[in-house]
Amino acid sequence: MKKIEPARWMLGTHAWLVYLFIYAPIVVLVVFSFNQERINAVWTGFTLDWYVRLFQDAGMLRAIYNSLIVGLISTAIATVLGTMTAIGMSRYRFPLKRVFDSVLYLPIIIPEIVMGVSLLVFYVFIQFTLGTASIIIAHVTFNISFVAVVVRARLAGMDPWLEQAALDLGATPFQTFRYITLPLIKPGIIAGMLLAFTLSWDDFLIAFFTAGVGSTTLPMKVYSMIKFGVSPEINAISTITLLFTMILIFIALRVEGVTHATKTMD
Repeated sequence: MKKIEPARWMLGTHAWLVYLFIYAPIVVLVVFSFNQERINAVWTGFTLDWYVRLFQDAGMLRAIYNSLIVGLISTAIATVLGTMTAIGMSRYRFPLKRVFDSVLYLPIIIPEIVMGVSLLVFYVFIQFTLGTASIIIAHVTFNISFVAVVVRARLAGMDPWLEQAALDLGATPFQTFRYITLPLIKPGIIAGMLLAFTLSWDDFLIAFFTAGVGSTTLPMKVYSMIKFGVSPEINAISTITLLFTMILIFIALRVEGVTHATKTMD
């Protein structure tokens, strides 16, 4: 029988404690979303009533719809613009490139409350009506940076000679991008897209400052509900959000797996 080294045992124990610290609250949240008792203190029995009530709440459904619209549209725009920005910053030289490179990281570094207030002041200055469109523009503003950073990391690990070889063999710049660059950076684009959607879905502060009447998002709705205590309805919507996120991650892994398998076959 092998003797376990003390250092390995300590590292293993530490890893399990870290996972327990991170995921134990999530497990408790999921379990109590099925609790019959409204107060999350004692388990009294299993029920699906809170999920039924959740989907009968018109205000909650509207908030989910708003979050989906904002998340999908802002993610699509930010993914396209962020990918173009990453390619431009990685492949081309132009005046003040270092300045633009530094400015690109500002939405990631500055506090969200500062960005939310600045966007609100800007909207008021240009007399832009607050609503769903203002939230989408705000989310695109900070999501571009996250997508660009992720895609640039993928571009940094790509062999630039592959593009040069395609051009030397007679491919046009568009064909090189479509058949060489895009397939190689696709995992980075998917990762940036998922990150952008998650940040948009999760955002509260910026949406709070840039939202108008009738454009309440899911985090804002949950915040208004949690003032009266954490109810099983909040646990239920959190569980559904967690499941939705896991499905997105599974899809991303499947897409990346298919891409890797196709490259291997080629």
